[in-house]
Amino acid sequence: MRKNATPPDITDVFRGSAARAAGYVTEAQLRGPRFRRLFQDVYVPAHVPVTHELRCRGAALIVPKQAVLTGRSAATVLGVALARPEDPVEFVVPEKWRFGPLAGVRVRRTTVRRHETRPWRGIRIARPCRVALDVLLRHSPRTRGWVRRLRTAVPDLDALLRAGLVSQSKLKTALYRRRNRGIRLARAALSMSDQRAESLPESELRVVLRTAGLNPLPQYRILKAGREVARLDLALAETRTAIEYDGVWHRTKKQLRRDKARRKRLRAEGWRFVIVTAEKLAGDYRRILDEVRVAQGAV
Repeated sequence: MRKNATPPDITDVFRGSAARAAGYVTEAQLRGPRFRRLFQDVYVPAHVPVTHELRCRGAALIVPKQAVLTGRSAATVLGVALARPEDPVEFVVPEKWRFGPLAGVRVRRTTVRRHETRPWRGIRIARPCRVALDVLLRHSPRTRGWVRRLRTAVPDLDALLRAGLVSQSKLKTALYRRRNRGIRLARAALSMSDQRAESLPESELRVVLRTAGLNPLPQYRILKAGREVARLDLALAETRTAIEYDGVWHRTKKQLRRDKARRKRLRAEGWRFVIVTAEKLAGDYRRILDEVRVAQGAV
């Protein structure tokens, strides 16, 4: 563990041992209601909202200086919120370094090239292309089910592409000739990625359809006289089948009325709809495929 080089600021994340040594707090105060413990020896004032970015800054106080913040954690710090506040903070460290285990921190030992990272808060943070690579490689081959792993990897990558942090061509070059564990999944996810997707569930739904042999077009625009009159989350244009994800915000009365009117208008023009909710997406995906086949008139 590194020692802080400067006196701790106990209005933000800080190391308890450094604050005690400086006489700012006592052990009893750290255990009391004024502070919240984030990691071993890392605290924050109890009134400060705990975000994943805050936890990344806290973890940076105690990991080796050679550690590289990466994956969903680095993506979140860079403005693409892939990690929830309570998710483990993700690091990679060079293979020769041994660090951990540490509760709340996930560490992977692998080769890290210097040009793939830059300095950040006394440690290092992965550059966008390396972030994307580690986002893909974090989906362990030991996780059961190729489809299940793609359903998480592709949405993460779509979000990074949509934010403009990395391009498909640059990532394809980065994956070329790599032999990392899980590289086949990374390449498969890249081949299925699409920056047009506007949400993680929409991307996941597209993966479900793609792995069943379907080819849905994301954010499909319906035009009349050259003007967009509607846009569909996913469309099988050849059979005029729309597959749409309705999140929680679709359940408001105002949005329900809009969705109903819009879909009624499009049904009159020959479109058929399959509506997927969060509950349905989290369930048996084969039921979604059955609904799509029925809508297409295949059964």
